Amino acid sequence: MSNISVIILTLNESKHIERCILSLKPFTQRIFVIDSGSSDLTIDICKRHAAKCFHNPWPGNHAKQFQWALDNCPIETTWVMKMDADEFATEQLTDEINSQLSNLDENVSGVYVKRKVCFMGKWIKYGGYYPTWLLRIWRFEHGRMEQRWMDEHIKLTQGNTVNFEYDIVDDNLNNLTWWTEKHNNYATKEAADLLNTIYGLCPQDGVRPSLRGTQEQRKRKLKHIYAKLPLFVRPFIYFIWRFVFKLGFLDGKKGLIWHFLQGFWYRFLVDAKIYDIKRLSGNESGQIIKILRDKYGINFEK
Repeated sequence: MSNISVIILTLNESKHIERCILSLKPFTQRIFVIDSGSSDLTIDICKRHAAKCFHNPWPGNHAKQFQWALDNCPIETTWVMKMDADEFATEQLTDEINSQLSNLDENVSGVYVKRKVCFMGKWIKYGGYYPTWLLRIWRFEHGRMEQRWMDEHIKLTQGNTVNFEYDIVDDNLNNLTWWTEKHNNYATKEAADLLNTIYGLCPQDGVRPSLRGTQEQRKRKLKHIYAKLPLFVRPFIYFIWRFVFKLGFLDGKKGLIWHFLQGFWYRFLVDAKIYDIKRLSGNESGQIIKILRDKYGINFEK
C-alpha cells in the first residue's frame, strides 16, 4: 500500500462509487469523498467501504469544489490522487503505483497516467482519445487546482513529472439522456471559458499554453487557436479532424455516436450559446459578464 490519499467528488453516484473505491483500496491509505448533497445510496456505500465522507454544497464548478477538498481534508500522506466517481484504476496501474511511487526521486512532484474512455461499453480507442495523459497524482504540498469553469487541471508549484504506463478507465453507466443533459451543462461552462479566452473577462493563473509542453499545455494552446476560428465552422473542422484524420471511424457504430455527439453536437451547442450571449450583449464585455451571471448562473466576479 502506497503513501497516497485519493479525493473523489460525488453527487448521486451509487451506480459507480463502489467500483471506484474497490479499485483504489489496494494502493491507497485514505479515500476522501466530498459529496454535494446526494439523495441516493452514495454516502452509505462510501461509509461501508471506510471512505471518509465530507459534505460541501456545490460551489458552482468542479475546480472550486476540488480545491475545497485540498484545503479541508485531513491529508497526511505525501501523495494525492484525483479520481472521478465513474472512473476506476486498472489492476496494472495498482501494481505500478505500489511498486513505483515510493521510488520516485525527490524532484518528481507529479505523475501522469493514461485515461481510457468507454462509451456504451466500448473503448473509444481512436479519434485522438487514447492515450489521454492526465496529471492525476502529485505531492500534496506542491499541487493546487487551477480555477476555471471548464477544463481545469492540477498545477504544480515545483518539481518535475513522470509518466506511468497503465490506465484509469472512464466508464459511465448512465443512459444517453443523462449524458446529453450533462453535456448541455458543460456547454454553458465551455462557452463561458471560451468567452473568457476571447475577452479576458477574468484573470487566470493556470496551466501555461504551449504546443511543446505537456498534453494539457498543448490542449490549452489548441483551445486558444480554436477560439479564433469562425463560429459554427469550427465544429465541422473539429469533427472531420477527429473522425477522419484521427481515424475515429474505426471505433464503429458506438464510436460514431460518441464522436458525433462529443466532437460535433457538443461543439456546435457551445457555439450556439456563444452566439446567443454575444447577440444579447452587443459584444460588450461588461454585458457578457452580466448575462453569464443573470441568465446562466456563471459568476466571474466571485
